[in-house]
Amino acid sequence: MSTDTSPPVIVIGGGQAGLATAHVARALGLEPLVLEAADRPAGSWPHYYDSLTLFSPARRSALPGLPFPGDPDGYPGRDEVVAYLGDYAARLDADIRTGHRVERVAAGPDGFEVVTTGGEGFAAPMVVAATGAFSRPHRPRPPGLETFTGEVLHSAGYRSPEGFEGRRVVIVGGGNSAVQIGAELAAVARVTLATRRPLRFLAQKVLGRDMHLWLAWTGLDSAGWARPLLTGGKGTPVFDTGAYRAQIATGNPDRRPLFTRLDGDHVAWSDGARERVDAVLLATGYRADVDYLGGLGALDEAGRPLHRGGVSTTRPGLGYVGLEWQRSFASATLRGVGADARHVLTRLLGQTRGR
Repeated sequence: MSTDTSPPVIVIGGGQAGLATAHVARALGLEPLVLEAADRPAGSWPHYYDSLTLFSPARRSALPGLPFPGDPDGYPGRDEVVAYLGDYAARLDADIRTGHRVERVAAGPDGFEVVTTGGEGFAAPMVVAATGAFSRPHRPRPPGLETFTGEVLHSAGYRSPEGFEGRRVVIVGGGNSAVQIGAELAAVARVTLATRRPLRFLAQKVLGRDMHLWLAWTGLDSAGWARPLLTGGKGTPVFDTGAYRAQIATGNPDRRPLFTRLDGDHVAWSDGARERVDAVLLATGYRADVDYLGGLGALDEAGRPLHRGGVSTTRPGLGYVGLEWQRSFASATLRGVGADARHVLTRLLGQTRGR
């Protein structure tokens, strides 16, 4: 294994979390090495569905050091985010190497050794895993899935309504992405949102201001203790201008309790009814893609990072940026990764300076 000149910190992932971490590292006087598996530093954004728009306005969707262009009160789309990340990376004074997929991270004499699938090796006293929470689609297995003869796909594989015309579609999940996709598909198909809990609509704007601004002003945006307030209650929270609630009220898409099982080309609903279905779309979220840390003892039995606020509780010098609810409601968002990156790097520097 060839070993490159050792940087002070290796950042794994060149999406929003990795780029924000590189920016913060430079501000702290470090020269980071960013290893990105794809051919450009844009994270998962190029792979999301075509009509995806942010749930927060542009003024609250920027990485540190570069405002999001365009209407500050508008809601940027997927391609705008991709372009923004590309511009952000080009402005960074950082060594960003695309086409470098990390295969494993091992303990080294001075911290960590990072090996890519191409066989290249790098060493550093600090490593930040910034592959985020959107790299690995979570695909639960509903009862009877092995017998279902229709199409099954995750929202990660959904692009547009094309090909769904006239079909019967059940979407499993009730977050903003599920509702956004359901509303879009309802223009060409018959759609049901199947959820464990009812939908709980939260006003996108209050007194003319976006809810995300209120969250920032009140401190709830960055308060870990606020999680029960934002995700608890009697329903799955969905930010809404009123359009989603109105469309669901028409009955397409409709919302039903999660089905009890799949059977052939049918679903069995909780009220005992059976219905033929053409496709099941799993809008069931993602899990952190950090298998490359498996040999470090840094993950629990389910493969989840063992950390406190993004700082590993088992490996000094190891941190994370971009995990959902890592420190706050905003942690896995464009607006939240910068603050988390500063928190993590400051603490990692404190751990490693005594080595």
